[in-house]
Amino acid sequence: MTTTPRVLGGRYEVGQLIGRGGMADVHLGHDTRLGRQVAIKMLRSDLARDANFLKRFRREAQSAAGLNHPSIVAIFDSGEDESWVEGPNGTLTTVPYMVMEYVDGKTLRQQLTVHQKLAPAEAIRITEGILDALAYSHRMGIVHRDIKPANVMITETGHIKVMDFGIARAIADSAATMTQTQSVVGTAQYLSPEQAQGQTVDARSDLYSTGCLLFELLTGRPPFQGDSPVAIAYQHVGETPQPPSVYNAAVGGDLDAVTLHALVKDRTQRYQDADSFRADLENVRLGQPISAAARGALAAGAAGAASAAATQTMPAAGAAGAAATVVQPPVITSRRQRYENTAGMPAVGHDEVEERQQRGGAGRAALVTLLVLAVLGLIGWGAATWFGNQEPPVAMTTVPNLRGLDEPAVERALAQRGLQGNRSEDSNEMEPGKVFEQSPAAGEAVQEGTVVRYTVSTGPASITIPDVRNFDRGDAEKALADAGLTNVGVETKDDPDTAKDKVIETNPPIGTQVGRDTTVTLVVGSGKTVVPDDQVGRDWSLASNALAKAGLNPKRVDVESDKTPGTVLSVAKEGEKVDIGTEIKVEVATSPAPKPTTETVTTTVIQTPSGTETSTTTSEPPADGGAG
Repeated sequence: MTTTPRVLGGRYEVGQLIGRGGMADVHLGHDTRLGRQVAIKMLRSDLARDANFLKRFRREAQSAAGLNHPSIVAIFDSGEDESWVEGPNGTLTTVPYMVMEYVDGKTLRQQLTVHQKLAPAEAIRITEGILDALAYSHRMGIVHRDIKPANVMITETGHIKVMDFGIARAIADSAATMTQTQSVVGTAQYLSPEQAQGQTVDARSDLYSTGCLLFELLTGRPPFQGDSPVAIAYQHVGETPQPPSVYNAAVGGDLDAVTLHALVKDRTQRYQDADSFRADLENVRLGQPISAAARGALAAGAAGAASAAATQTMPAAGAAGAAATVVQPPVITSRRQRYENTAGMPAVGHDEVEERQQRGGAGRAALVTLLVLAVLGLIGWGAATWFGNQEPPVAMTTVPNLRGLDEPAVERALAQRGLQGNRSEDSNEMEPGKVFEQSPAAGEAVQEGTVVRYTVSTGPASITIPDVRNFDRGDAEKALADAGLTNVGVETKDDPDTAKDKVIETNPPIGTQVGRDTTVTLVVGSGKTVVPDDQVGRDWSLASNALAKAGLNPKRVDVESDKTPGTVLSVAKEGEKVDIGTEIKVEVATSPAPKPTTETVTTTVIQTPSGTETSTTTSEPPADGGAG
């Protein structure tokens, strides 16, 4: 029985099984070249001959390999192995594998199994981490399509890691439906309505799934349950979920609203991007107003989930509205009566009539004429005053939440509400280009056409250099630019533990507070290393270890020598700078082969008068191996 570990790609040692999914097994692994612990995901042997699963597994490697984000499990390498699984008729079957970042932690599903549900603050924190990862993957053009607790890791330090892009697709390819071989791809409890119906998917489908996950974190159960995946999918399409507070009294109204807004059936009415979803969660956490759209979703959700008895209360509300309307005509009539009322005039008229009767016919005629003119004038003045004082009806709207939006999104949000914007800039911890302050506040009722003042962040006055170690050079430059640092330099450094163009460190160091215009230098690996020049005369085991630590691949070449067996006689390319992983030939002393001990026998035949005589001579080879 051998204890030699399986090695993939001549580099990755396969260790114990640490995870198992429906499509692949995950093993603990060791990268012998870089000397680091990794996780190795291998397609299950019983699926290795299925073309659909092979295609899906390879797509995962392609999808995730282009993503480099602290909240996404990194893919280091991928390949295919043909030496471990025997196929039909004794043939070897290709088994693809992926080498991933090893995450020391537990899945969110394991956490829920232990705790059932989480405190609202912790649920918000975890969901914000997931949305950070999705915001990045969506910007990179990748839709995950299978967000669920089993695909989210929580490290021992509490960091969030999204994994398993096994059914991810590029957004450009999302016109493909969610069905494969007549079955819906994804997990029923977290399917968006469009996925459940086999329609096209986009980034908003991931946000619905995240809403389902948030619901379960808050309540200990998914929003919809059923006896079969089909029954659950039907509910996703046609039923309105209850607010989380129905199952957990610790959940507040704003958190109900955010969760239900993420679970809106019509994707055009739910959150449109991960950033806006995350902004509302952050507002809940900080006690700030959430978006008007989220509050509207809570009202719509409450109406949709209400019982029939509650629905019957609507006529009463309508009657109340009618009663309130009925109050208005008397007010209007009363106001007109103030200007048209002639009740005082008959009294005057009666007095004048009496006087006219006393004074005679001529006086009465003149007084009647004056009275008529006075009444007409009063009526005209009252009418002019009434209609002149009436203002046209004013259209009202609510101010949208602009916090966290970029300027194009701000313009769209204001235009949809019939509002105008007044932009200003200032330094702030918010990401540059994002709104961090507005007036009037979000949710406030204002007239259409009102000017909403908003302030766009230019980035913090002092910026903390982010941790970009092990980032690719391009991704690191983008991360620094996103943090507001655009004056970036690059220098290379020979480091056997760092691949070419991977960031080793920064100067000033990571975590330093610097000004926006400070030059930050990225120190990246050159991909080169120096062959040690002090290994001759050392034992092979020590020399090979030293070469491996230098990022090289030592290859032993045995040479007969009178030196102690195992002693290094020479090392190729000593002191030279070569690529990491270069094969280096090392000559190692072995004992010489034993010398031959054969003797030379010479027979001489001599002819003499008395007959024939023979003479035999035996001789040994010279001590130096030469001819005798």
